[in-house]
Amino acid sequence: MTSLFPRIEPYDRGMLDVGDGNRIYWEVCGNASGKPAVVFHGGPGSGCTEEVRRLFDPQAYRIVLFDQRNCGRSIPHASDFATDLAANMTQHLLADIEALRRHLGIERWLIFGSSWGATLALAYAETHPGRVSEMVLASVTTSRPSEIHWLYHEAGRLFPEAWARFRAGARVTDRNADLIEAYHRLLNDPDPAVREEAAKNWCEWEAAVVSVDPKPLPRYDDPKFRMAFARIVTHYFRHNAWLEDGILLRNAYHLKDIPGILIHGRLDLGSPLDNAWELSRAWPGSELIVVHDAGHETRAPGMRESILAAIGQFAGR
Repeated sequence: MTSLFPRIEPYDRGMLDVGDGNRIYWEVCGNASGKPAVVFHGGPGSGCTEEVRRLFDPQAYRIVLFDQRNCGRSIPHASDFATDLAANMTQHLLADIEALRRHLGIERWLIFGSSWGATLALAYAETHPGRVSEMVLASVTTSRPSEIHWLYHEAGRLFPEAWARFRAGARVTDRNADLIEAYHRLLNDPDPAVREEAAKNWCEWEAAVVSVDPKPLPRYDDPKFRMAFARIVTHYFRHNAWLEDGILLRNAYHLKDIPGILIHGRLDLGSPLDNAWELSRAWPGSELIVVHDAGHETRAPGMRESILAAIGQFAGR
């Protein structure tokens, strides 16, 4: 089994003012003279973790991590009911990434993104292809309406007990109700107890579909994380992430000069394999690696080994 690289600490970090009253947390670790690489975390709203630093050889890479608007260590934080998310859209995140790149004086960088981070990576690379040297995308999503509907409605057929709880938590009587919209209303209820219950129910469903062997995830034990995550996810997905249906696949020709490796679990029930397969067909020169015994969770052994190998493959390029 391939091991993660040793634990490292950032040699630089800060808070970048990106406008609209937002400041995003960023950090850089590894080799200050190394190949620039940036991590786009999932969610939306998960924030970066220390462990993701260890996917990169610290002797080869200058590793940039940042927390997207209103989550992680960025402020204001979405766990605060007073935080308005109106200035948190995909287009804002793309502008933030460019602002961070310029702030750090980076010309081009490798992007690693998983789940929502893969969607954001595609949107960024198709908008700024000249700023991307390579991409490694895991648990691939493009956030089409059909993908979002699958995750919060149709995937319930595979997890009927968990989905029954999720649906009951939405407090709707119509069997065809939009559960994302229902939870969004609950998460904006004036009663904090209603909001907390909704965040807890939302995160229990997210935990149920992420792994082949569903189990509690420690991050969901934190009420602050739960609230911010649920608020941001529902905010994004009720708007289909402000992306035209299928636009990332139609615009994949912009990636023709960017080498890319897509890594996806065959048993990914939250984002079925055909999403990654369609992208590989639309992206000239990309390579799709299918991990046969893995689901959506990038920490699964086969997924982790493939991610480490892919990032390592580009280290000397």
